[in-house]
Amino acid sequence: MRNKGIGAKQTRHSALRNPHSAFEKGDGVKAFLENYRSELSAVLYAIDLAKISDFIQILERAREEGRGIFVFGNGGSAATASHFVVDMVKGASYGRPKRFRIMALTDQVPTITAYANDLGYEVVFEQHLRNFARPGDVVVAISASGNSRNVLRAVEYANSIGCTTIGLTGFDGGQLARLAGHALVVPSSHMGRVEDGHMFVCHLICYYFMETDKADSA
Repeated sequence: MRNKGIGAKQTRHSALRNPHSAFEKGDGVKAFLENYRSELSAVLYAIDLAKISDFIQILERAREEGRGIFVFGNGGSAATASHFVVDMVKGASYGRPKRFRIMALTDQVPTITAYANDLGYEVVFEQHLRNFARPGDVVVAISASGNSRNVLRAVEYANSIGCTTIGLTGFDGGQLARLAGHALVVPSSHMGRVEDGHMFVCHLICYYFMETDKADSA
């Protein structure tokens, strides 16, 4: 994260310094919003649904086999990881005979800060996995750039012990697209729309389970 976090911030700031052409022409807030929505719609329609279907099958198999599922990312991706997990822990699990054994490593703030302070931010997710992950478990790594070092180290470790690894990324995919066993690259070079795309993917997965696998009535 140290070597790539700054780049991500620069991308965000560049987007603010260089708004889209419609906004630059003085057409106002409405034009900017319409342009953003239009470009986001194009991004969402370009996302590979076949890969999301593969992810659903991987997670469904993990649930049936009682495998652990570990999700993580930095910044906005950390928030996406937490959101995804709460939907899976409650919405896709409550009232079902089998539940998802899924956790967001990003929610373990004391442990993250302990490792970051003593060993460095690059190891915070890898060290979590060394405690909990087992061969056959599933690791879901979220990184818009695909180059956050702490994410890559965790995926490298997960691969080494026989976990199934899923990567959600954007831009050109970065190293994560090549490292993860299963990767989806949101086809955009805009940080906001990449993050929008990640949340879209997570909601497709969650709501598939929530709406096709109905909970027992209370």
